[in-house]
Amino acid sequence: MAFVMFVAGLVALILGGEFLVRGASAVARQFGLSPLVIGLTIVGFGTSAPELMVSLQSTLAGQPDLALGNALGSNIANILLILGITACIAPIAMPFAGLRRDLGFMVLAAAAIWVMLLGGTVSHIEGWLLVLGLATFLTVTLKSGQSVAEETQAKPLPVWLAWAMTLAGLVVLVVGTKLLITGASQIARSLGVSEAVIGLTIVAVGTSLPELATSVVAALRKQTDIAVGNVVGSNIFNIFGILGITAVIAPIPAAPRFATIDMPWVAGATLAVVVASAWRGQISRWMGAGLLAAYVVYVLLLL
Repeated sequence: MAFVMFVAGLVALILGGEFLVRGASAVARQFGLSPLVIGLTIVGFGTSAPELMVSLQSTLAGQPDLALGNALGSNIANILLILGITACIAPIAMPFAGLRRDLGFMVLAAAAIWVMLLGGTVSHIEGWLLVLGLATFLTVTLKSGQSVAEETQAKPLPVWLAWAMTLAGLVVLVVGTKLLITGASQIARSLGVSEAVIGLTIVAVGTSLPELATSVVAALRKQTDIAVGNVVGSNIFNIFGILGITAVIAPIPAAPRFATIDMPWVAGATLAVVVASAWRGQISRWMGAGLLAAYVVYVLLLL
């Protein structure tokens, strides 16, 4: 039964990713927003919905290790696994001039949560500070998000159909993720794996599958702006939004391992993207392979 749920969830994620990329691209053109901005907001935050659900439910159920492991593990997987796989399919253009502000917010989010984790708890007040960071990011991004006359599609989708496909994609992604996580978690617990490791690996990868499906589809459709925006936006939302909202509802106790073991990986992965953008302006196929290799090392160290 668990295996059936896993496969059904995987199929749903692939279909949801296709709907979301096509719908969001059409919405971007209709509202004069660049694909990067739509990836940073609608796609990036939409594909993070599973992480929000898992973190909220875990914290309220008295499982803070699962909530933190889910958010931090997802950020690691988003960069090392998802950008790694996506770059292996097609090199990802990341011009530093166009991404400087967004990469800065991603670095700021990682630094802020690291300081909070060193304190042992993400408190109510710290949660509000994180939410304020999210509101600032959204305001700045949307204000500067109007693109100059972009090329239009030969046969643009009707407005209602573009929105319907975007919303349908999000719904299918959330449902697919729920099925996949439930099946995978049942298998993991039967093997006696700890809560923190489940959160950092199986649940984190499971909730990151919408980002993976969306980014891979975007790469195959030669829409790497959406792939980049999806990952960067998702990483910002995972910290500012998910951990912020969760901490506002209930403080999150943080085990020492998150600040000393996992945050260095979050910081390292984040800085790797910044360096790749500033140095080469892209993530090439060989860089993608390097990111994938780093993720394999990280998972092996956890086991």
